[in-house]
Amino acid sequence: MTSRLDPRAPLLGEDDAPAYELANGDGGSNVVLVCDHASHRVPRSLGTLGLAPSRLSEHIGWDPGAADVARHLSAELDAPLVSSGFSRLVIDCNRPLRSPQSIPGESDGVSVPGNLGLSSEEKALRASALFQPYHDAITRLLEGRRGRPTLLLSIHSFAPVLAGRARPWEVGVSARRERGLASRLVAELRADPGGWTVGDDEPYAIDDELDFTIPVHVEARGLPGALIEIRQDGIDTPAGARAWAGRLAEAIRRTKMS
Repeated sequence: MTSRLDPRAPLLGEDDAPAYELANGDGGSNVVLVCDHASHRVPRSLGTLGLAPSRLSEHIGWDPGAADVARHLSAELDAPLVSSGFSRLVIDCNRPLRSPQSIPGESDGVSVPGNLGLSSEEKALRASALFQPYHDAITRLLEGRRGRPTLLLSIHSFAPVLAGRARPWEVGVSARRERGLASRLVAELRADPGGWTVGDDEPYAIDDELDFTIPVHVEARGLPGALIEIRQDGIDTPAGARAWAGRLAEAIRRTKMS
């Protein structure tokens, strides 16, 4: 089911979840965690964006397992965590608003009817209700930590196969302008006894047209930070998510920056 919303009406109703969740806001770690694609919820006012409900829980709708890893990592490190509250198909919190992928009409070959033919007012409503509050929460958290060492890690997951191509990495770390933290994390993860295949700027590199969180909250502030991607078949169970959170926590501690 899909529905067109009067742009003068609120996007979120009383029964909807909030636009973001802040967990462990007073955590004592130097690490700040964010999870841009934590949920596959859609506001009730938008139905299911014209998709079968099962589609929303696939990788096109969110990053499966990423929120679980982020929550466990928050507990392991005593780190604050900001998580998005709604599906990346409603609006992608890691895409610049100017990007065609901000509100995608198609994702991995799947048409999203509820995103087709939107007016500028409808797009602006999604941005003001979901995108902006999430990033404002990250900004407030970082502003409140001025004067103390802080690094930001953005937790994502990726599909084992995309466009028919298998992806060999179990985990990847991406950064751009300040590579120190990312390089250390890659080295520590490669040294793990598990013998993991670790991507360095794989499966994705940071790109101004496709990324928002790292350019805005890390690079523009001059903070150390990185985007961490875990392959979804390694974190599709509670045990797998806990295990990867533990591995990441140990690698982060060994960088001596947490």
